[in-house]
Amino acid sequence: MSVRQTGTSSLGKPPDQDEVTAEVCQASDLQDGQMVEVEVGGQKVLLVHSEGEFSALGNLCTHYGAPLSKGALLGSRVRCPWHGACFNIKTGDLEEYPGLDSLPCHKVTIENNKVFVSISKKSLNLVKRVNPMGCRVAEVNHTVLLIGGGPASLLCAETLRQENYGGRIVMVTRDDLPPYDRTKLSKVLNVDWSSILLRQREFFQQHNIEVWTEKQVESLDTEQGAVTLSDGSVHRYDQLLIATGCRPRAIECPGADLLGVRGLQTADDARKIDQSCEGRKAVIIGSSFIGMEVASYLADKAASVSVVGSSEVPYQRTLGTEIGRVTMQMLGEKKVEFHMSDSVAEIRGENGQVREVVLKSGNVLPADVVVVGIGVVPNTDFLLGGAVELDSRQAVIADKFMRTSVPNVFCAGDVTSFPLSLRRNQRVNIGHWQVALAQGRIAALNMLNRQVELDSIPFFWTVLLGKSLRYTGYGEGYTDIVLKGKVEEKKFLAFYIKDEEVVAAASLNHDPAVSQVAERMAAGKVITKAQAESDDLTWLTTLN
Repeated sequence: MSVRQTGTSSLGKPPDQDEVTAEVCQASDLQDGQMVEVEVGGQKVLLVHSEGEFSALGNLCTHYGAPLSKGALLGSRVRCPWHGACFNIKTGDLEEYPGLDSLPCHKVTIENNKVFVSISKKSLNLVKRVNPMGCRVAEVNHTVLLIGGGPASLLCAETLRQENYGGRIVMVTRDDLPPYDRTKLSKVLNVDWSSILLRQREFFQQHNIEVWTEKQVESLDTEQGAVTLSDGSVHRYDQLLIATGCRPRAIECPGADLLGVRGLQTADDARKIDQSCEGRKAVIIGSSFIGMEVASYLADKAASVSVVGSSEVPYQRTLGTEIGRVTMQMLGEKKVEFHMSDSVAEIRGENGQVREVVLKSGNVLPADVVVVGIGVVPNTDFLLGGAVELDSRQAVIADKFMRTSVPNVFCAGDVTSFPLSLRRNQRVNIGHWQVALAQGRIAALNMLNRQVELDSIPFFWTVLLGKSLRYTGYGEGYTDIVLKGKVEEKKFLAFYIKDEEVVAAASLNHDPAVSQVAERMAAGKVITKAQAESDDLTWLTTLN
């Protein structure tokens, strides 16, 4: 599509000196329901024709910069092809996570069938915009305390300020950093911590959000509305958010306390694993998402990488045998060894340092470093025996408003057990980044008595050897898989079926199919097994 700069419109009006305007196409070039990337003043712009109107907004997703023109357009919003973030095509507002910021919007005019896009010179280099936020109001004597420094707490704090909450906001985190992008830790172990901060420290200062690092809540007194920290100090609250997340499950076997046996939770953990594995023998216990991502990263850095998994193939319960087998093949081609349907009997060491891992099968794996990725445990020890109701896994039980069993106490993130509307309000616990962000926002809105229910479609991704596998929905308990494409060629779309309906979808090298599925689910459209089995998948692109 040709793009040319223009100084005056076809009607002869003088150009606005504060704008850069370009003629980007003929109106008839773009059919209703289509979108395309154009360029105006060197800026990438998404031009959309939907529901009879043209609109223009930034083309780069504010999460990781994916081109939205390659995403899923359904109705009034576009969904990112990589990780599922959604933006309103009229306003640019972020309507579904991940990501934090909205898109810039630009003026569209049509004259004589020609489409012109104008960008303010002040925002010519703007690829994202922070939604307007209020700040602390001195006379407001009210405190919201956020326990945890992850995405749920961050979104709760930001939403409160965006909704002009004027009270005090305090975030308490065990970490030595303000909120950062934990999803990168297992994918890029040597990531620079400064590059993964979700917001710079100045941001929190500007918007009067207090972040207390290296502090931990030891106990909660819901009757008094107070928490006690590890340093003995007591702090009152009017409303509380529990967003303490989970910690890696420790392995229980002889030798588990040897030097070199590591879990992965913080940026410091990632850095130490990276440094200790360079050119050395690594054994990874666990073949789900964390374990496989670490194995992928270490494949060309460690002297050897061995993965021990209890199932027949990686991801077997979540993604199915065929997909699990191809991921094992991908890493196998990089000389990663797999020991499946096995488990650890003992970790042996020398002078306190790990030296080998003994499996229950009798195999012995040489090891300088052991990375444990066998699941997580909710960080709710400080709630045991208290008034906040927990489920059998010790996760905090919340309703659709993110309210717990105690008034003015809310919960969000990985530590939460909540009703999933997608699965007819089945109570679930989902450790996804995107879900945590959505829950943080809903908690904030309901702290302000907005009565907004959680209605988000889970979206997850993992990266192996530079290739992203995407997943949406909630597939637990699926009974059948419909596969499109060729798994062995590493290009496929999988539909997970339960009771003749699609409950989840996964893909590799098949964008934007998973985003399209997520949009249909978000619109409340049932996807049948018959649709999944059909050779004609054009239903993905419509809401009919």
